[in-house]
Amino acid sequence: MRLLCLLQLVCLASCSGSRTRDWAHHGAPMFADLTVREMKAVRAYLHGIPELDLTDARSKTLMKNSILLMELHLPRKHEALRVLDRGQAKPPRQARVIVQLGNQTNPNITEYIVSPLPSPNSHEVKTFKGDRPIRFESRPITSAEYEHVTDILKKITNKAHKLLLETTGGFSFTNCSDRCLTFSDIAPRGLGPGERRTWIMLQKFVEGYFIHPVGFEVMINHRDLNPEKWTVEKVWYNSMYFDSVEDLVEKYESGGVEKVKLPDHDDNDLYSTYIPRGQSSTPTDIHGPKLVEPQGHRYFVDRNFVEYAGWSFAYRVRSSAGLQVFDLRFNGERIAYEISLQEAIAFYSGDTPAAMQTKYIDAGWAMGSSSYELAPGIDCPEIATFVDLYHYFDTDKPVHHKNALCIFEMTTAMPLRRHFNSNYKGGYNFYGGLENTVLVLRTTSTVYNYDYIWDFVFYQNGVVEVKVSATGYIHATFFTPNGLHYGTRVYNYVLGNLHTHLIHYKVDLDIVGRENSFESLDLKYVNFTNPWSPDHFVVQSKLHRTERKTERSAAFSFNKKFPRYVHFYNPNEKNKWGNQKGYRIQFNSHAHSVLPRGWREEKGISWSRYPLAVTRHKDSEATSSSIFAQNDPWEPVVSFEDYIRNNEDIVNQDLVAWVTVGFLHVPHSEDIPNTATPGNAVGFFLRPFNFFDEDPSVASRSTVIVRPGPDGKSKVQRWTPEVVGHCLTDKPFTYNGTYAGV
Repeated sequence: MRLLCLLQLVCLASCSGSRTRDWAHHGAPMFADLTVREMKAVRAYLHGIPELDLTDARSKTLMKNSILLMELHLPRKHEALRVLDRGQAKPPRQARVIVQLGNQTNPNITEYIVSPLPSPNSHEVKTFKGDRPIRFESRPITSAEYEHVTDILKKITNKAHKLLLETTGGFSFTNCSDRCLTFSDIAPRGLGPGERRTWIMLQKFVEGYFIHPVGFEVMINHRDLNPEKWTVEKVWYNSMYFDSVEDLVEKYESGGVEKVKLPDHDDNDLYSTYIPRGQSSTPTDIHGPKLVEPQGHRYFVDRNFVEYAGWSFAYRVRSSAGLQVFDLRFNGERIAYEISLQEAIAFYSGDTPAAMQTKYIDAGWAMGSSSYELAPGIDCPEIATFVDLYHYFDTDKPVHHKNALCIFEMTTAMPLRRHFNSNYKGGYNFYGGLENTVLVLRTTSTVYNYDYIWDFVFYQNGVVEVKVSATGYIHATFFTPNGLHYGTRVYNYVLGNLHTHLIHYKVDLDIVGRENSFESLDLKYVNFTNPWSPDHFVVQSKLHRTERKTERSAAFSFNKKFPRYVHFYNPNEKNKWGNQKGYRIQFNSHAHSVLPRGWREEKGISWSRYPLAVTRHKDSEATSSSIFAQNDPWEPVVSFEDYIRNNEDIVNQDLVAWVTVGFLHVPHSEDIPNTATPGNAVGFFLRPFNFFDEDPSVASRSTVIVRPGPDGKSKVQRWTPEVVGHCLTDKPFTYNGTYAGV
């Protein structure tokens, strides 16, 4: 009878685990990015509504109504959980569509929720918290607007043609062949809401043009939808400001301004190129180490659903902001409902007007849609699973980004754990070790000069690492002596400007359910009489727990000491040893605030005040930033500070952790040609804290135990095969690099 009951319990556990897995698999498509079919159907539906009067996004006129961006609109959390936890039918898929309505008396930006997909027949206006309107001037700049910017720059540079030729040694913006100038535009575009005034700096159009400024910067007012009414407001040349191009040219010709003459340009000595130079002692006739899968993948991928070593999750790459993971489970138990990239900023300092104005808020450039092709063997191992992405931003048809996401298992070349048990007589009692293999989910964003490598790393012991590695070209401006207060001279006439990178994540933790609490843990010294020697005292550290009961008490400012541990737990669930099941967030970051609290542009990035803030989950507080923050940070559509202003109770509630990580970058000579990733990676770990009864990686069959045998020979105990299969793929290296509409 006892045996029968035991078999029934095993069967129930097995069936329950299988059912949980099936429901996770069943629910994953809720979070999948829009398909090409869905994008085309949404476009056709909206273009079929007469009152919207939509036209092509790529038509050159600015006085038009057109679709700016299209991406998945997520279901409400409680609706999604019914699917994931009970296997119920999935709610209809919906699209979030941003429409710019420029062909009307009062131009505006309107967001619509379009449904159901893939055959939409209805739409409703999406509103923001507080029903905040979206200023038309806050829209991202588009290809059509860039065309007009280029046109006015042609007029400007034609007036200053002789000056630019002499300054650059033969480079020009028009009528050029291999000696052309290009430009970079700076944001935010003005000093207050409703403005659209952009500083633009000219650069030599060579490989790595970002670090080839020529010392000519111009501010264009392009607020009017008629480009013929655009004006030049200021010009900067060689540390001097001028009210017009004509004013600069006149003073240049009359000797009223010191002329700049850049060093002669030599294509064979291009400091910004990747072409090798200098001495190398590494052999070039043999390959370096390669990552191999001797017998194939040990993970499972079905569209946007992934399983690996007890982990399962769904993913998407949101066109506006980037990589997201949903329904993250370990051995069937949910740890997080959502972990998602929200925003990335780079705020600069400098002496030139472009440098001092540069405060990049990258979701405003559709950071997620900047996910381009990954190179096998460099960006990801050759054996990775490569996934194509499709985006709809500033386009008239979905754009195909080939191999823009990759998934792979790798060894870290570091044991997950090991122990050599010495017998202190020249031998040992046993050796035990477990190799550390992890699954990596990776994509990149190349937002003009910078490349961000976004990683989610899943470990066998229930740990998740969320990481960003920064590389690409520095944002450089023309060198001036005063510029040394704001950066480093990295080449002739080139200043690498100091800047701070901050990255913001949403971490919606569900520790064994939605009813969670939050506490901080620190150490305090205690001093007491030694119980076994009363004439002495013991001084030692004592654990000090602080339950954080409200949102304000759980918002930690950068200017205050941060707790040693921050711990999310379920007060109602305990492990075998009576500890409340929990996870903690461990930071790998050197972040700090970028502007004083409440200062102008800082209002648009109020999330950056806090390395960690904890709020109650609300579907209306889905994101901490928006695509409009870049061009209107002064009166932002989404204000993160509003999320904690009401100071709600967070005890035994559905909690969301908002995490800020980052680093200060003072450019240096070694950033030429490119910023390298070592030392430029930040992020955080989600680490189990009494969530399990023991380290869950004890289940791994990759463990190896060695014991000395009676005959003096080592006895090796292992649970995986010793003989491995083929090593490397025989496929040649290929890379295409194109992305196009489909």
